[in-house]
Amino acid sequence: MKRAKQSLRQVFAVPAVLAVLSLVGLIAALTGDGLRDVLSWIALGVPVLAVVWAMRFRRS
Repeated sequence: MKRAKQSLRQVFAVPAVLAVLSLVGLIAALTGDGLRDVLSWIALGVPVLAVVWAMRFRRS
């Protein structure tokens, strides 16, 4: 099965979003309490969920 050729933007879009979410989560965790703690947990949880989701498809 052939795959369509992807541009660099398409290839790196999801990793870039995950990197930005991780950075936002880390900064939020270091700079405040309360709402920022909630933001950090959510932002740092998304990349973990993305890895779990990707591994689910790799095993099958």
